[in-house]
Amino acid sequence: MDHGSPLALPCCDLQRCFDIVGTPRWQRLAGQRVFITGGTGFVGKWLLGTLIRANEIMDLGCRITVLSRNPGAFLRDWPLIHQQISWLAGDMCHLDYRSNQYDVIIHAATDVAKQLPADQLFFSILEGTRRILDLARHGQASRLLLVSSGAVYGQLPGDMQPVPETYPGAPSPLLSQSAYGEGKRAAEWLVAQAASEGLVCRIARLFSTVGPHFPLDQHFAIGNFIADALSNQKISINGDGTSVRSYLYAADMAGWLWSILLEDTTPQPVYNVGSEQSISILGLAHLVRETIGSMQSVEFKNYQYKSRISPLRTMGTCYYVPDCSVVRRDLNLPNPLDLSEAIIRTFYWYKSVL
Repeated sequence: MDHGSPLALPCCDLQRCFDIVGTPRWQRLAGQRVFITGGTGFVGKWLLGTLIRANEIMDLGCRITVLSRNPGAFLRDWPLIHQQISWLAGDMCHLDYRSNQYDVIIHAATDVAKQLPADQLFFSILEGTRRILDLARHGQASRLLLVSSGAVYGQLPGDMQPVPETYPGAPSPLLSQSAYGEGKRAAEWLVAQAASEGLVCRIARLFSTVGPHFPLDQHFAIGNFIADALSNQKISINGDGTSVRSYLYAADMAGWLWSILLEDTTPQPVYNVGSEQSISILGLAHLVRETIGSMQSVEFKNYQYKSRISPLRTMGTCYYVPDCSVVRRDLNLPNPLDLSEAIIRTFYWYKSVL
């Protein structure tokens, strides 16, 4: 790891992202004023770090502004980027759309790791998006990217194939845990209306990810497993382990997001962003253990796993895997990094940090 690189992102990953996007797309940011919300979160750090590197390599003259509740705290951790970014202190729900004018806006705020009451979460997504669109209209922005979520599809059946962008499912409006997915659906609707008014808008429905800076102390299984491995503890599974996920490496995620935003010829406004390499949570726990060579075992925590019969037969399973064939075809994107390699890179990055 190069501690002198933007946000200590591995140089090989920065180069991977740069190559995925390609010179013609990056050049569309030349001389542009870019505004990013959520720039201090996991997704935001990757967008920020890769943009800083592209700005340096290509001398784009791109001016970057990041909205943050506490810029000082972020800069104490990452002082090397102080001169490369302008900061706007505040909350997206109270953003003054007259504050400044920007050419390109990336709305990546609303961190799913943050725990909020359901109603507050929903309205923060809705109001934050409305404020961002007001900013875009006032400043006559040329491009806007909304980082949405696969949660907009709602609960997917366990026997389903990877979900395409055309899937008509939705979160249940009767469940409090649907707040995030319903909020993102409403945000997409607002962005679609803005697009009908002439603003060039793109929507990226992000699925599960992993990579440097991914939180290890939240409710994400892959982060928890890597944390267990780093501390040489048993890899603990909360639940029955049958839920099925896929994980896109962060360098690929950033490259895909930039490509979606900057490509001029995209035939549709919304794309899934994720990996199609599906794996159960139990399988993931064993893969983390085997990939990093841990001598510790895998255990079920706070769950009575008593039957040899798969819980799939009685409980149903949570399935969360996207179909990304359309975005890879339309934007000519390479296959993402294999999950084992993604785990290895994340593990050793954190090991070097810790």
